[in-house]
Amino acid sequence: MCTMIVETAPISGTGKGPRDWIKVDQVNVSFDHPFNAPFDHALNIDFVDSSKGPGARVAVEIDAESAKRLVKSIQAALEQGKEYH
Repeated sequence: MCTMIVETAPISGTGKGPRDWIKVDQVNVSFDHPFNAPFDHALNIDFVDSSKGPGARVAVEIDAESAKRLVKSIQAALEQGKEYH
């Protein structure tokens, strides 16, 4: 069953697309059926350049436990960076 869970946020940065680096200005995060990963449900993250349509994106599909580890890793890296600067 589809969950229809989607969160969207504005961001600033770049991402490596299939051909080159692209500007990313939005992130879409969903917990639903993945397109490619071999899971029933996954955390799906799309970093997009909203001005260039659906093809201008970097997509990631990970299982729930990997997503939890990713959140912890992001928080730890930000804390270390805060202490460094």
